Amino acid sequence: MGERVGRKLIQLHPDHDGFHVLLSSIYASKGNWGNVLEIRDSMAQHGVVKIPGCSMLEANGIVHEFFAGDKTHPKINDIEHMLYVVAAKLKIEGYTPSTNEVSLDIDEEEKETALFSHSEKLAVAFGLITIPPTTPIRIMKNLRICSDCHTVVKLVSKAFNRKIVVRDRHRFHHFKHGSCSCMDFW
Repeated sequence: MGERVGRKLIQLHPDHDGFHVLLSSIYASKGNWGNVLEIRDSMAQHGVVKIPGCSMLEANGIVHEFFAGDKTHPKINDIEHMLYVVAAKLKIEGYTPSTNEVSLDIDEEEKETALFSHSEKLAVAFGLITIPPTTPIRIMKNLRICSDCHTVVKLVSKAFNRKIVVRDRHRFHHFKHGSCSCMDFW
């Protein structure tokens, strides 16, 4: 049914990037990589471009933007080191990456790497090294936060004893002591 609805939505609104991404994600969740490629080819043919995920964080009067996989930030080495520290602490907390959300036909290790370079994780790592511990880390996200990032931010709030607020496309998420104000329903 999801496939039928997705195809109908694309038929009705061929320029809407979200409908293409939704259908592509449905196919990827089932491992149907041929159809994922078909959707991506269709997007390219029609000039439909997916809006990239972007997270913003204000620190010391400067707004910092992060995109998934972005390596251009002047503090990228510090950010990557903090991500390594975060990964080690989250492993102790029992975290395992939710690689089923990665809609690429790559091996598990590459999926884990792709997940850990999501814009919100980069922003959280930057916040941990830049924002004083008594001040909440506040992040604005242009899209909906994925479930893996949501889990990571919850665990970071517990492991680092930090308050973190993420405003995604739909709502505010207030993370504190390993839980979120949305109660994992978003």
